[in-house]
Amino acid sequence: MKKILVCEDESAIRDFVVINLTRAGYDVVEADCGEVALEKYNEHNGDFDVAILDIMMPGIDGFQVCKELRVKDGDIGIIMLTAKTQEMDKVTGLMLGADDYVTKPFSPSELVARVDALHRRVALARQDKKSNFKEELKSGEFVLNLRNRALLKNGRMIELTQVEFQIMEYFFSNPGAALDRTDILTHVWGESYVGEEKIVDVNIRRLRMKVEDEPSNPKYIVTVWGLGYKWEAS
Repeated sequence: MKKILVCEDESAIRDFVVINLTRAGYDVVEADCGEVALEKYNEHNGDFDVAILDIMMPGIDGFQVCKELRVKDGDIGIIMLTAKTQEMDKVTGLMLGADDYVTKPFSPSELVARVDALHRRVALARQDKKSNFKEELKSGEFVLNLRNRALLKNGRMIELTQVEFQIMEYFFSNPGAALDRTDILTHVWGESYVGEEKIVDVNIRRLRMKVEDEPSNPKYIVTVWGLGYKWEAS
């Protein structure tokens, strides 16, 4: 059963989300605040594929829950819900480790489509971890282990979310090639993704903070102006 954690303090919205995800075949565990969400996560021993988190909640807000879940599990898919249209909320959630965001109000079809797409990526990542292949991709001082879904820089482990790993795998498979933002979006988020292209830029920004010696002056993940990005590590 596909298992999902839903944390939303407004009961009407939470019921709406739970009903539609249950109809779509998900096993839903609900929480009305951040504290309860973290308790539920521990009670179920972290056995969740996806978490949907409202940002604006009293007490522990969605940002903090996102941060704590990401520390506990690099593979879990995280979608942030926000009633605001400000870019900063979206960017903050993604920088803290969220994979996607949905702005209220949203339709049942949009929500389910986003959850389905994210669940597929999470399931694929976990399936790869359980497989026996030990293939590695090497690029300069970096090694990308496809079985463990891990990135090493000069032997030092760099923690990646599953989205970040997929972007790095795409870079390693196309060294030196200028990759269009749209191509990255399609490759990682899927052709049916209905979100915004700037999610690519935020994830690139987050990756630069992890792999670059000077994130503000990147030499590995290089911007190709007017197009996208390319990976350079000789």
